[in-house]
Amino acid sequence: MAGDFGLQTASGHLTVPEESKEPYPADVEAQFRADAAQVIARYPQKRSALLPLLHLVQSVDGYVTGRGIDLCAELLDLSTAEVSGVATFYTQYKRHPNGEYTVGVCTNTLCAVMGGDEIWEAVSKHLGVGHDETTEDGKITLERVECNAACDYAPVVMANWEFFDNQTPASTKALVDDLRAGKDVKPTRGPNRVCTFTQMSRTLAGFSDGLADEGVGAGPASLVGLEIAKRNGWTAPEGASATSGGTSGSAPGSTEVTPASDDAQAEKAEPAAERDETDDTPGEKHEGDAEDKAPAKGGKKGKRESTGAGVVSTGDGVAGVARSAGSPADDVDIAPAQGADLDDAQDRAANVSAQSASVPEDHDASPTATLFDADEDDTDTRDGKGE
Repeated sequence: MAGDFGLQTASGHLTVPEESKEPYPADVEAQFRADAAQVIARYPQKRSALLPLLHLVQSVDGYVTGRGIDLCAELLDLSTAEVSGVATFYTQYKRHPNGEYTVGVCTNTLCAVMGGDEIWEAVSKHLGVGHDETTEDGKITLERVECNAACDYAPVVMANWEFFDNQTPASTKALVDDLRAGKDVKPTRGPNRVCTFTQMSRTLAGFSDGLADEGVGAGPASLVGLEIAKRNGWTAPEGASATSGGTSGSAPGSTEVTPASDDAQAEKAEPAAERDETDDTPGEKHEGDAEDKAPAKGGKKGKRESTGAGVVSTGDGVAGVARSAGSPADDVDIAPAQGADLDDAQDRAANVSAQSASVPEDHDASPTATLFDADEDDTDTRDGKGE
């Protein structure tokens, strides 16, 4: 296979070189089919094996070749278009020759502010390549990575998905130089040396490299939370307590769990029509009020009859729920809160948010509106007309 390394093409590497479509040698294809059969056997539906098979292609060819796509499509009863669609969606699949080592510099938020952008600029200039481009010797493909999932060690660089923590521009340049020189490079965590791109691809296809128990698994920064929990005797909820929703007798720091379903909440909720009207909710009218003495038609004595006024939402999300104009409306208290100065613009704006988020249709719902006119016969000074 030709080593067509270097800059991206105008198509962004969405197509593969023509030579990559040449058939596999007989012995290579036979081994691929044998390995693929092991992968496919792990899934109840063989099409589910597409992701690991694409990694298997990369372990053989160094990237997703045209012949690899054809063989995956044949083995999984898929069209080549379906296989290509997956291969061009995920960034771990390469549609052009990849370097022996993929070096990814995280430039997401935390790594960036901790120096990730500086590392990227320094290493890109040092190697003479940009994002997803490969050095002329075919050793290093450089990537700008969104997140390496190791924020506790920012800034982080990865080489073939092995961690190099707390990096600097100088340490990362030394890393890529050692990789290009063929030296064994030991990551901060994980196995004792970084494997090649093709070796890593075979591992991702599901074939063990025997290195799972080597080196450091989780570093001290990742274990701080567990150490704090251990010192304080905190434990995760177990058994019935994990779904009870209660907090009685639980250890400090344990998580309160809500009831298991919305249905359980609905069963416990008091029907709206049967709610006790004697609750001391500010501004609500109760049984003793003159206009509430008449019972609602067909309802229990003392229950209020809706005024039927339409309700709209102010959009501030404080308390109310928007309803259609045809549905029964809530009575809304539009009196100002105690101590509010209605002549003060700030007090008036604050009261709009403090009231229920549902207001009658005939009231202006904007924050600067006169939401609490005292009397119906007051003159609206905004337009000079009486209400």
